[in-house]
Amino acid sequence: MKILHTMLRVGNLDKSIAFYTEVLGMQLIRRQDYEGGRFTLAFLGFGDGGAELELTHNWDTSSYELGTGYGHVALAVPDAYAACDAVIAKGGKVSRPAGPMMHGTTVIAFVEDPDGYKIELIQDKH
Repeated sequence: MKILHTMLRVGNLDKSIAFYTEVLGMQLIRRQDYEGGRFTLAFLGFGDGGAELELTHNWDTSSYELGTGYGHVALAVPDAYAACDAVIAKGGKVSRPAGPMMHGTTVIAFVEDPDGYKIELIQDKH
């Protein structure tokens, strides 16, 4: 078994695709409209054959409550400080600046997508 994708419901698909591609550097792998169900699926990733992010846009829903069960999606980055600077420069929101995690030494940061989903940036130790 392997993880294929994580799905997030989004209110504005174009705005979300722009965030994940332009701010975080993912690639739009495929996008398909399902007119009968009134929804669109968009799959994004880094083109490395790894797990993907599925964005689901239900055409008649403009926003969602995130709930208390959702945590975050984590991305490895070579430099969390530089990644935060790049996110800010591209108009993204950093909700927790880069720095060592509490009770540890791993450097992390958190950014938020247009719907408020948290994305953790973990500085790669390699």
